[in-house]
Amino acid sequence: MKLTPTDLCGVWLIEPLRHYDSRGYFCETFRSDVFERATGLRADFVQDNESVSVRGVVRGLHYQAGAASQAKLVRVSEGAIVDVAVDLRRSSPTFGRHIAVELSAENGRSLYIPRGFAHGFAVLSERAKFQYRVDNYYCPEAERTLNLHAPELGIKWPVEASAMILSPKDAAGLSWDDCEKFD
Repeated sequence: MKLTPTDLCGVWLIEPLRHYDSRGYFCETFRSDVFERATGLRADFVQDNESVSVRGVVRGLHYQAGAASQAKLVRVSEGAIVDVAVDLRRSSPTFGRHIAVELSAENGRSLYIPRGFAHGFAVLSERAKFQYRVDNYYCPEAERTLNLHAPELGIKWPVEASAMILSPKDAAGLSWDDCEKFD
């Protein structure tokens, strides 16, 4: 697998090396030893999650506050999305910045997002199956949502605001000023 640092401190793009033959292909989507050697980070995942969404769904920007914070390894096994990560770490040189990366079954990319980030995605295909591994268990009391349209972030979503399919929680996300930040 190929690991590339992104413009956000601590966020890594992971691209598999696919081995094709007449049957299809094989690839490793993640390997702890390769990841640790390349990044200097250790990823101990404890929970795997999966969601299926249709075109126009936007999920996020989610995070867990305080000690319940989670690092995530995200990927798409069906369809395509634009994945967004927002740096909420005050001590980071990229605090308040975001990236948007297309992840799809076709490109096979994954994104590693460390603790201290808000995360979300918009579905580009008719249907998308999104999978993510986290290094801390889900804690409903610590769950937070940052407003998708916070003007301070300047995120250009690939779905028009009027066409977004949102949960009530995601539609009522916290403003940038009101969301909890990390030290």
